[in-house]
Amino acid sequence: MSMASKALIHFGPYEVTNEVFYKTSLCYALVNIKPILPGHVLVIPFRQVQYLSELNPDEVTDVFMTVQKVQQMLSKTYSTSDANIAIQNGVESGQTVPHFHCHIIPRSKPNTEGDGFYNRLQGEEGNIGGALWDQSRPKPVGKFPQLDDEDRHPRTKEEMKKEADFFREQMAMID
Repeated sequence: MSMASKALIHFGPYEVTNEVFYKTSLCYALVNIKPILPGHVLVIPFRQVQYLSELNPDEVTDVFMTVQKVQQMLSKTYSTSDANIAIQNGVESGQTVPHFHCHIIPRSKPNTEGDGFYNRLQGEEGNIGGALWDQSRPKPVGKFPQLDDEDRHPRTKEEMKKEADFFREQMAMID
């Protein structure tokens, strides 16, 4: 993967070029603005569609091959083989950016919390669109209650770029 090309990359309406740490011809991986746990990243197709069912077969293959590769890198980086792979497929499932994306969250014994993780993903902590869009934050809907977490704040572009640079180096070691 070459990061030499600096064409602007968008996640829904948000420009995320500097947060991207891995690209293929059909998708990219980027660091999360409000990670639930360390290493929480997203894999997103370049083509902006909202639902998994709207991806063509090549995109499905590329997205999930990328999920597998990124999860392998995160496993080495965080010394764990475990991870949550999550998709919020539409607004009713908690999706706040209407652009299909797959969450990868490395898990290890010290941060294992069982089903509480899903409440956090469904709640404010998983509200990626809200963190990106500060003025009129979309509220997640669905079955899980929204959790208040006053201690968590969106990361700065600089913090996310630094993590993206680190993950890019890690990805180069498994290519």
